[in-house]
Amino acid sequence: MNTKKLWIAFSLFVITAFSQTSFAQGLNWEGQTGALLTPFAYTAGAPAGKLGKPEVAFHFLDAGNVLGNEYQFSVTEGIGKRFEVGFTQSFNEAGDTAGLSPLFVGGFSAIHGKYALVSENSFKCKWVPAIAVGAIGRFGDSRVYTNALNNAAASLGNSSLTPTQNNGDFYIVATKTVTQVKGLPFVLSIGDKLTDASIMGIAGQAGNGTNADVRWQGRLFGAAAFVVKGPAKSALIFGAEAVQEPHYVQPLGNAATIPTSLSYFVRVVPHLEGSPLQVDLGLVQAAGHIAPGVNLNADARVGMGVSYHF
Repeated sequence: MNTKKLWIAFSLFVITAFSQTSFAQGLNWEGQTGALLTPFAYTAGAPAGKLGKPEVAFHFLDAGNVLGNEYQFSVTEGIGKRFEVGFTQSFNEAGDTAGLSPLFVGGFSAIHGKYALVSENSFKCKWVPAIAVGAIGRFGDSRVYTNALNNAAASLGNSSLTPTQNNGDFYIVATKTVTQVKGLPFVLSIGDKLTDASIMGIAGQAGNGTNADVRWQGRLFGAAAFVVKGPAKSALIFGAEAVQEPHYVQPLGNAATIPTSLSYFVRVVPHLEGSPLQVDLGLVQAAGHIAPGVNLNADARVGMGVSYHF
């Protein structure tokens, strides 16, 4: 299985060596224009006042023997030069760790939207970043909260089921591509989100340290990347991201603590003049030891993504 995954990743890399794209238009894990995990303030390409052509993406994360394998399929549409909307479907291939893996079984759906408040370099100022606001809603999420209650009920012979949960984010983000540094352009992005999701819904509902209702929480996120030239007019973008997570998960109270999510990625851009296909390869740290004796084994996990803009 590991050999097969390596061949898939290698084949996708070779395909992109004959493609062209713009790194600013890639879709992230949840289908937003962004890096690997975080959204940028840019929106999917579209002519002024018109619908753009859709962009599709596939993402995969080998999340370990507890969470299993995570798959994301996304489609995003740009509207004018300021809007984007999209849909993402999440799937899960269950892990094989008794007691823990059943908590993370199940896929869910997500709808997202973004509006660009300020365009980059507005007011004839080269230092002005792009600024955007956005939201994402996730539906039918059974991770941890629903699965834990249903598994406990089943062990007691109770056939009643707890319904799946919904969660979401509201965010503001600023992104700046700096080209003034000769030979080393780079991208900086920082944002703040209000969320009631744990690890973007992968761990279900965020908690507040008790068994009370979910509490919405503000969390920071950011990304930085730099661009180096490659052969045949290609470029490689090396970057890192951090996403603060709500510390606790429903319905575990304060028995488990979720750390900040991190990723280190490379984006392959075979030709900077723009083309439909690109590939991201990344190392993701989602969660390891979250409680004494409890290891989710989801740190230093390999992920990849492919985006195609029609």
